[in-house]
Amino acid sequence: MAKSAKHFLSPLFIFLLILQLSTAEYTIGVNYGMVADNLPPPSTVASFLKDKTTIDRIKLFDCNPDVLRAFANTGISVTVSVVNSDIIALSKPQPAQDWITANISPFYPQTKINRIAVGNEVMATADKTLISRLLPAMKSLYNALQKAGITDIQVSTPHSLGILSASEPPSSGRFRRVYDRVIFAPILQFHNDTKSPFMINPYPYFGYSAKTLDYALFKPNPGIFDKVTGKNYTNMFDAQLDAVYSAMNRLGFGNVDIVVAETGWPSLGAPNQPAVNLENALSYNGNLVKHVNSGEGTPLMPNRTFETYIFSLFNENQKPMNIAERNFGLFRPDLTPVYDVGILRDGQTGSPTAPVTPAPIVTPAPSDSGKMWCVPKPDVSDEELQKNIDYVCSLGSVDCTPIQDNGNCFTPNTIRSHAAFAMNAYYQTFGHQDFNCDFGGTGLIITSDPSTDTCTYVS
Repeated sequence: MAKSAKHFLSPLFIFLLILQLSTAEYTIGVNYGMVADNLPPPSTVASFLKDKTTIDRIKLFDCNPDVLRAFANTGISVTVSVVNSDIIALSKPQPAQDWITANISPFYPQTKINRIAVGNEVMATADKTLISRLLPAMKSLYNALQKAGITDIQVSTPHSLGILSASEPPSSGRFRRVYDRVIFAPILQFHNDTKSPFMINPYPYFGYSAKTLDYALFKPNPGIFDKVTGKNYTNMFDAQLDAVYSAMNRLGFGNVDIVVAETGWPSLGAPNQPAVNLENALSYNGNLVKHVNSGEGTPLMPNRTFETYIFSLFNENQKPMNIAERNFGLFRPDLTPVYDVGILRDGQTGSPTAPVTPAPIVTPAPSDSGKMWCVPKPDVSDEELQKNIDYVCSLGSVDCTPIQDNGNCFTPNTIRSHAAFAMNAYYQTFGHQDFNCDFGGTGLIITSDPSTDTCTYVS
């Protein structure tokens, strides 16, 4: 036995192993969203990804049984998701077991389910009850998997970068105070114990400015120097990952793997979004694929490869919000590429096609005070308005606590009233451009203050 072990660890073997690892083809995943009424059936999507692309993993935002059946025996790994509204119930053992029985067992292992994402950006909801039940739900689902004899499906949850109270320079990265020890330390301990990754949604698209556009797009730029570590950052993606790593490391969990659950750049936006175009989407996503596949890692995490999921597989024509939100896709619903980031097989071409310029949105003249507010149009359904609330309050950059229980704007307790507050808060936070009040055609800019005696709408 001693001679055999010595033989397998010979210098030649180590050299060949390193050579194999250094030349391995790392693959990239996609988020398979389905908020559209024109997408091909899941069976067609599964065949297309398997036969025409190098994509070998997808991430779902639910547990759609049609998708899970379609991806059986394809070899493509599937991350399924628990919707936020189910988390509280699943924090108890029996409902968690029932969930595994209904959503995992009928499809596994024929469908290569590799991970359960429990909720999405739960911390950004500001719902204290939901946040407090997140880790118990993760533990209950993990224990239910073990009880079912399933030991190779990980359990995690994706976070927005709103979890950080500091991120620039990357070495200063830290979680929000109180949340760091009370919430994130126990979650990271769970990941450490179960060998599961910490999932994050870094979006340079949401963090760039006119001065940092090249930095966000992986284009040549002078970089940003971190004096504490002596590291120079030439792209925002690495800086965001290292800020998260720094926060994790402060709590003693720098060894936990990081998975990029979402990142991307839209290929089409409103006329007054000059940085949202096909060229920049190709630059970001194309360079992202090359960078991730290079195995270079980041300045603080060299030689590490991060499992990365681009958002998204398709342009989704029923997404709420603005034009850009509906144009994050790598492919159109007819399976033709919007542009090619290097994931097509067999010489498939993906020449960029000129996007259609949307009609300009007419903005009302400002009032004498120069102030404007964003509210829902009168004929919009509660279902559509709830989507707007869910989106805005999931970002982490908009304060939705006033419309939570006991908040100043909780009353009147109606979806329309809460949506008006959330939509206006988004409009004021991200700038008074008309596209920030589009919300899929459900928003309306007004010049009269909608505030009440107890609820103040920012302007």
